[in-house]
Amino acid sequence: MSEATLDIIGIGNAIVDVQARAENDFLVERGLDKGAMRLIDAEEAEALYDAMGPGTESSGGSAANTCAVAAALGARVGYLGKVAADALGRVFAHDIRAAGVHFPTPPLEGGAPTARCLILVTPDGQRTMNTFLGAAVHFTEGDADPTEVARAGILYLEGYLFDPPAAQAAFRAAARAAHAAGRRVALTLSDPFCVHRHRDAFREFVRKEADILFTNEAEILALYETEDFAEAARQVATEVSLAALTRSERGSVLLAGGERHEIAAAPAQVVDTTGAGDAYAAGVLAALARGLPLPECGRWGSVAAAEIIGHFGARPQADLRRLLGVAA
Repeated sequence: MSEATLDIIGIGNAIVDVQARAENDFLVERGLDKGAMRLIDAEEAEALYDAMGPGTESSGGSAANTCAVAAALGARVGYLGKVAADALGRVFAHDIRAAGVHFPTPPLEGGAPTARCLILVTPDGQRTMNTFLGAAVHFTEGDADPTEVARAGILYLEGYLFDPPAAQAAFRAAARAAHAAGRRVALTLSDPFCVHRHRDAFREFVRKEADILFTNEAEILALYETEDFAEAARQVATEVSLAALTRSERGSVLLAGGERHEIAAAPAQVVDTTGAGDAYAAGVLAALARGLPLPECGRWGSVAAAEIIGHFGARPQADLRRLLGVAA
């Protein structure tokens, strides 16, 4: 087995995030379910964008956010995802590379435009995501470059990308390439919406391919069709080497090989919850890459998530390594 030249490589929907503040009435008027993610078409994306207040644009998507935060924590990181050869595609590529992430995927020529997620953040910090997937769903097995995958110690897969059959094939091909190179495969379930749509496929992937699973409480309950968190935790502990279960203000639980570690949530003032789970995964993965013990991995995740929810946007504004008290 050759030595990894990257710590983490993520695969996910390559999306330009457009974030804007919104009042609750704005969501009610448009029939939007606060705190949820839904898919929209190009026409609705244009109409909603026109109605939104001033926003900020950055490279986004769940796995891309995780990769950027992990890079800020000092990890060597790559990312694979599909954008179009258009203005937003160039915004995405420049932004993620500027964050220190290796991004080799060629753009889609002459097809759908680059994906965008219109994120409405209400005064309570909840984010309501309206996503037009565009070029992102054209990520195929051919884009899951096995040479790039094999470079990284951990392959990190985003559940949001699981919708198109071609992307599911890419997931499985990437997982095979990672395991063939002696690497670990991590999966994030992303959203209960994804779990309900793909429960059987996710269950199979978790059992057969995933070494590490990231999931919040709602997602793990949906995956195992139970209302009992303890039962869901018991089941997932038998299926993966490491499960990282987040529970919002109640912190998180790390399960591995019979070990159970309760991790307290780091103190935070909630401004915008966008990217909190992504940042938590980044902290855990970056700490794992350093070979740190599991309780410390959980602390890294909690501190990263707390920093992200303390301000507007899904990228860190403070020096995360300084907050953690670790050397560069």
